[in-house]
Amino acid sequence: MSDALFKPVRLGRFLLAHRIVMAPLTRSRAGQPGNVPTPMNVEYYRQRASAALIVTEATQISQQGQGYAWTPGIHTAEQIEGWRAVAEAVHAEGGKIFLQLWHVGRVSHPVFQPDGGLPVAPTAMPVPGKTFIVDDNGNGAWAEVPVPQELTLEGIAQVVSDFRAAARNAMDAGMDGVEIHAGNGYLLDQFINSNSNHRTDAYGGSIENRTRLLFEVVQAVSDEVGAINVGVRLTPMGRFMGMGDATPEATFGHIAGRLNDWELAYLHLVEPAIVGTVKDEQFDPRWDAIIELMRREFKGVLMLAGGYTLESATQALDSGRADLIAFGRPFLANPDLPARLRDALPLNNADASTFFGGGAEGYIDYPEFAAISD
Repeated sequence: MSDALFKPVRLGRFLLAHRIVMAPLTRSRAGQPGNVPTPMNVEYYRQRASAALIVTEATQISQQGQGYAWTPGIHTAEQIEGWRAVAEAVHAEGGKIFLQLWHVGRVSHPVFQPDGGLPVAPTAMPVPGKTFIVDDNGNGAWAEVPVPQELTLEGIAQVVSDFRAAARNAMDAGMDGVEIHAGNGYLLDQFINSNSNHRTDAYGGSIENRTRLLFEVVQAVSDEVGAINVGVRLTPMGRFMGMGDATPEATFGHIAGRLNDWELAYLHLVEPAIVGTVKDEQFDPRWDAIIELMRREFKGVLMLAGGYTLESATQALDSGRADLIAFGRPFLANPDLPARLRDALPLNNADASTFFGGGAEGYIDYPEFAAISD
């Protein structure tokens, strides 16, 4: 087996010791009230600090940006303090951590919105999906997403401002950088994809217009915290929450090329192997051509995620398909994943029933291999 996963690589300000990244994983365990990281969340990330880089779970930039129960934010003083404890714990173990900035857009519910209003979107149209709310008994429950309201130009400007402020808050909390979540059917992805963006103003229609908000956010965040501390996540060909684009090669090729205008820490692309939390057996066969196109167009560090194993990750690195590989479920169940991959050790299996919500079970109780073998 090639040692490609264990070669150092430079990412932004940092020389990473290896190439195994912990992917962003929503776990719905933020403290209530206030969606504030807790000591249990601190322990979860501390356990996984042997990752070359941790990308945190998606973290809402504003109250408007929330779409699921018990997810953390980065827009209040209490949330900043909660994330500071996480960053300090990861750093104490020698790790690096970027906070993922999130606005769900239309994938929300009035229970999360300011004054119980409708979620916002590029276009007011039905949403093919559900979100996760708290029912009358205090339990998590899936709920239909209502038809959202179309964002005004003033509302768009506020979103850009909220991303900027959230990036500053993340760095003030001690994070090493931020990742702009522009994929998985959430707000920035909704603007990018023609399926969900039917606007006729400067933010809709042409590829340049549909990608305008993404680039405005990248510029604002880079101005605030430095492009070298910023990553961007995209899901080309993604179908989650009704995504789809009429000209994906042209759209995502344009994005990859334009992102060279900033010297970003990295570009993070998600393979089509997973839609939401399930394996996708019907992904578009144009994916390989698109990722090769984006690899050619983007001149910086490229991270890939989506169902990778030791073998497929090694092949992706050896072939030049990627510079870093982000692992999700394997990291969820194996806090010592880099050591297990290095030594080809067996992996714990993830318990899907504990993915979202709950307490320590299925969260901070997965054993390291050394503990099993003692």
